[in-house]
Amino acid sequence: MSEFQVVVCELGGERYGLDIGSVYEIIRFQPITAVPAAPAFVQGIINLRGRIIPVVDLASRFGLPTAETTKASRIIVAGTAGTRVGLIVDGVSEVLMVPEDAVESTPDVVAGTDSAYIRGVAKLADDLVILLELDALFGDSDRERLAAAA
Repeated sequence: MSEFQVVVCELGGERYGLDIGSVYEIIRFQPITAVPAAPAFVQGIINLRGRIIPVVDLASRFGLPTAETTKASRIIVAGTAGTRVGLIVDGVSEVLMVPEDAVESTPDVVAGTDSAYIRGVAKLADDLVILLELDALFGDSDRERLAAAA
């Protein structure tokens, strides 16, 4: 039985998992510099040890209400299509080993053209974790604009 690791984060009261292989680091929330004419889903940019990182508010990307920034808020620095991007989340809770057989495909009722970024749903004990496919979260034009912002 094969397993994979995910970083579990909270967003809008739900738990989401990102493949640990795409996560570079998790940092505390810090001030974000707004960029004029940036795509709507880009909150701005940060300077992370001399590297400019575009920052995306995942809540607004998913059409969820944006939560207040708290001490638990984090920025997950991850890689998508060769570009590092910061993802604002309400919090990060743990790293989990997920057995492949615990993952179910996205239910047809929620699987639409805009949900290609959902890899599936992991059923873990009494908990559900929505698994994200980071590369599918942004379309080709979005990736180009993210790379330009960086």
